Amino acid sequence: MKGVMRSSKKVKLSPRYMGPYHVVKRIGSVAYQLKLPIELALVHPVLIEILDRQVKKLRNKEVASIKVLWKNRLMENSTWEAEVDMMSRYPYIFPPLLVKVERME
Repeated sequence: MKGVMRSSKKVKLSPRYMGPYHVVKRIGSVAYQLKLPIELALVHPVLIEILDRQVKKLRNKEVASIKVLWKNRLMENSTWEAEVDMMSRYPYIFPPLLVKVERME
């Protein structure tokens, strides 16, 4: 088949581009709140509220967990997340004094 050319060649690992998006506000030093189209609303979970906190005692340490309500999810679909992980991902949610104390330990 010499001389036959395809009109569009799809490369498996070719980069995909989506955007640009409107920046609503700056959340942190490298985090921004974007206005996304409706089809992308459920792609990234957005924290709305911390509902509850519990501490489980293990043999030698205590592990704190928080119950998180995410945007665009029902109350029944709230999740338990490790408090340390949530502090690293969303430091602006927690009071500054609490974040400093946790980091010193």
